[in-house]
Amino acid sequence: MTDRPTPRTDQPHDLVGIGIGPFNLSLAALAHGIPATTRPLTTAFYEQRPAFHWHPGLLIDGASLQVPFLADLVTLADPTSPWSFLNYLRTRDRLFPFYFAERFHIQRAEYDAYCRWVTHQLPGLHFNHQVDAIRWNNRHDCFEIDYTRLDADGEAEALGRTHTRNIALGIGTEPHIPAPLKPLAEAPSVPVLHSGDYLHHRQSILDAEHITIIGSGQSGAEIFLDLIRARPTGRENLHWLARTPAFAPMEYSKLGLEHFTPDYSHYFHTLPEAVRDELVPHQWQLYKGIDTDTIAAIHDELYRRTLHGGWPRTTLTPGVTVRTAEHIADTRIELHLEHTQQNTRTTLTTNAVILATGYHERPLDRILGGLEPHLHRDDSARPRIDHHFRLTLDPTITGNIYVQNAGRHTHGVGTPDLGLAAWRSATILNHLTGTTPYPLPQRTAFTTFGLTPTTPPVPTQNPDRIPLTHNH
Repeated sequence: MTDRPTPRTDQPHDLVGIGIGPFNLSLAALAHGIPATTRPLTTAFYEQRPAFHWHPGLLIDGASLQVPFLADLVTLADPTSPWSFLNYLRTRDRLFPFYFAERFHIQRAEYDAYCRWVTHQLPGLHFNHQVDAIRWNNRHDCFEIDYTRLDADGEAEALGRTHTRNIALGIGTEPHIPAPLKPLAEAPSVPVLHSGDYLHHRQSILDAEHITIIGSGQSGAEIFLDLIRARPTGRENLHWLARTPAFAPMEYSKLGLEHFTPDYSHYFHTLPEAVRDELVPHQWQLYKGIDTDTIAAIHDELYRRTLHGGWPRTTLTPGVTVRTAEHIADTRIELHLEHTQQNTRTTLTTNAVILATGYHERPLDRILGGLEPHLHRDDSARPRIDHHFRLTLDPTITGNIYVQNAGRHTHGVGTPDLGLAAWRSATILNHLTGTTPYPLPQRTAFTTFGLTPTTPPVPTQNPDRIPLTHNH
């Protein structure tokens, strides 16, 4: 390991991205596509993982995206980009097979392969780089970023430092594990795992005598379907529990989907904080429901198992919360359950538990610890995020920190949706440059959200923008 190199503060990057998931990969692709009539943006993106992988534990055979293929990294901002999904198919000589397949929704595994194709060709992506700290350098008017370069085994190999005028945080989400089940999930010998690890442990889960899935979203449904298909009739031994009042379909009507438009994002951002906080939990079917095809496939499989008499050995119960849980033997787990509508309690003994309990935004505090005195927070101590997806900072910091998938409390249920990735990236780049390399639509929904229509914010013409017309 070496000391951090001497700063080159005379040549900071225009933009450094931290994390390379789909959202920052979209930003990197669109930043690379800004016409270099004068000079291109200087960018670098860092990721501590050795390569791009999108939820590898959930790439169940046949599982599809819940958004159309147009929700790739770039198309909804720049359909002519070389990084589009259609161009990916063209380079693989697969355009005609895709055309005849007539699939508007592609498989998750194909989306993962497409994103990895982009990372293999797009310059400026640095995997095996762990960002350790971010500071503001008042003297040189830029951010300092310390990182550790990792070797193939994930061990520290060298230290480094880079400088940038702007940062894009795309550190993603982390699995949410309910508090009563955390001790068991953290115990290596107990078969309690998050759905994100499902495929890594699928065979050992299948070997369990009785399996319980907790969570009523798409992941829970797909895992239940995969398990029941793999277990023989009469020996299913599956419990599927959910806190929601029903195993409900995702809101997928055409006007309902307009909650995932830029128009709704603008509207939501204008609402008072208290109204936003009250609104999101009531919109759970917009983002926590189940695809209707998956629901139909589950029902078809259950019905098929009744054809010769009897019912499958499965129990599907919504409206249930897990109060406590304990490991009672080498292969048994006891769940203490409560049914909220009946106000009743019982226990369930099972041999394996899969937590399809979703993901939470990863806290920004660790990586932004050096900037904490400069961060502005709302009444719930969450970072304030403006229309351009910037953290609100003290005026003494003239650089921008943009955030990806960290603003459901400010921009609504569409925040983690892949369909808004390209639009958000284009919004960030338009603001960062102070120009419009990616002209964005003035209207995106037939619905008018509110009596006073909101209008999209225009790029701020300010002295801190990236001067594309001349060099540093």
